[in-house]
Amino acid sequence: MKVLITGSSSGIGKAAALKFLANNHEVYGLDLKEATIENPNYHHIICDISNKNSLPEIEGIEILFNNAGLQNSIDDIDNNLKGTIYVTEKYAFQDKIKSVLFNASASAVSGFEFPEYVASKAGVVGYMKNVATRLVRFKATANSISLGGVDTELNKAVMEDKKLWNQIMDVTPLKKWMSVEEVSEWVYFLTVINKSMSGQDLLIDNGEYNLNSTFVWPNYSI
Repeated sequence: MKVLITGSSSGIGKAAALKFLANNHEVYGLDLKEATIENPNYHHIICDISNKNSLPEIEGIEILFNNAGLQNSIDDIDNNLKGTIYVTEKYAFQDKIKSVLFNASASAVSGFEFPEYVASKAGVVGYMKNVATRLVRFKATANSISLGGVDTELNKAVMEDKKLWNQIMDVTPLKKWMSVEEVSEWVYFLTVINKSMSGQDLLIDNGEYNLNSTFVWPNYSI
């Protein structure tokens, strides 16, 4: 299938792209950074999703994974919410579409984290539900994943600080964070294998929210 992934140069987006490629799908990646994947079935396009006029023409997308996101920046809402809307409206609503998946955040559920980030990701969950209702006519699904801690470069600030990391593990029942490879398994299942669940946000956070909800970051306090 023809897959489009935003934020495909690193982290979750790159892991998801590699998962699809390993299963013989054709992948298009949109990112502000240069390509980090070399594969004949991978097509990389540098663009800013928050600028709708920079989005390339790509016909017949079957799977869309809205992954690109910023954290604790002045552009959180423009990129995480508005950019996601621009991408979805441009590529999702056509006859070839099978599935749309949004990378939201556990923060959209708990409210813990930076204000603009929380608002942007909560907006993504609400927008996902709107998309799900409008994709019904194409018999396509739309869902979102609200992830807790994931081992990515964006999270090194707490992962490499022993004191902060211990605080996080104290309130994380399963005593671990997800790898990007584990996230890619969820992405693949929800977009390729799932045919019946739509309009749902899945909280995947090693039990943190339901058993112990908090947020730990340098210089952050409630």
